[in-house]
Amino acid sequence: MLRAGKAGLRARDEADVAVLHAELYEDIATRARADSRPWLPIPPGSAASPYAVTGPRDDLACFSVVELDGGELAGEALLWAIDLHNRLAHLGLSLRPAFRGRGLGTDVVVALCGYGFTIRGLHRLQVDTLASNTAMIRAASRAGFVHEGRLRRSAWVDGEFADEVILGMLATEWVAGGKGQTGAGEIADRRG
Repeated sequence: MLRAGKAGLRARDEADVAVLHAELYEDIATRARADSRPWLPIPPGSAASPYAVTGPRDDLACFSVVELDGGELAGEALLWAIDLHNRLAHLGLSLRPAFRGRGLGTDVVVALCGYGFTIRGLHRLQVDTLASNTAMIRAASRAGFVHEGRLRRSAWVDGEFADEVILGMLATEWVAGGKGQTGAGEIADRRG
């Protein structure tokens, strides 16, 4: 398990799928703002569910987020569009409604950075999010991401175009900021 602050990232298991699908995917308004693809009616048990357990892939790393105090499933986190040639990836997370506002977002971002930079050897991580997603922007900024730009009216959301922002972090910034040396995102014992 990867750990940072109050959050842990672990492999997703079958018991997580129904909970994540019901609380994250079926919340259509939130899901439509979190994913650039249109929401489609997908049954929870379907292999097409975005939370379905699959084998490892080079271009995607999906995790279940757990709150370390109690070990309860708190949401999902992922590195997506992992590009091994350019050594970069995009980062995303979504917390279940009951776990929002607890300060887990920054810890999840830190754990994902630890995984991306330390384990996968990536050079750059990027957050692409709606300009109105203050929780994600705040979590990424607190973890050390830098605001790099704004894509005007680039996302189709709820029947209108919305601005997106890009935040980025380089591996050298991760190490220079002390995150790579403080144990943030540390890897727990493999049994854990």
